[in-house]
Amino acid sequence: MTTRDSYIIENRGDALGVVTEQSSAEEKFQNLTIRPILKLQNDLFVDVFKNYISKHKNDFYTYSTEKKLQFIENSIQKDIKFRNSLKGMVIGLFTLSEYEDYIKNSSNLNKRMMNMLIERLKSNIMLFDTQQAS
Repeated sequence: MTTRDSYIIENRGDALGVVTEQSSAEEKFQNLTIRPILKLQNDLFVDVFKNYISKHKNDFYTYSTEKKLQFIENSIQKDIKFRNSLKGMVIGLFTLSEYEDYIKNSSNLNKRMMNMLIERLKSNIMLFDTQQAS
């Protein structure tokens, strides 16, 4: 393992979720790689989303909770540049071998990654309740 890979594994935290022998390769990758990265990057994702709100939809703070949740989902699903930026924040913390695994099935893993990120941001909805200067 390279120095970079060792550093990444050591500092991003332990695997999250259950991995069994019956787990698919995608489930294993999700729980061993994506989940720990999303957890590590959570504060960054929150601040990035606050910035996205301020640049694209400052009236977000007047929305109902349901409309805020829908906005989070739509922002990530429909704004390709924003989605790619978020993906880059995750992929940048892959080891080289994880990246090699990722590119073999990137389409399905991207869907998993973005769905997990949407749920993570939705679970942080309280942090988006009031307009704050970041």
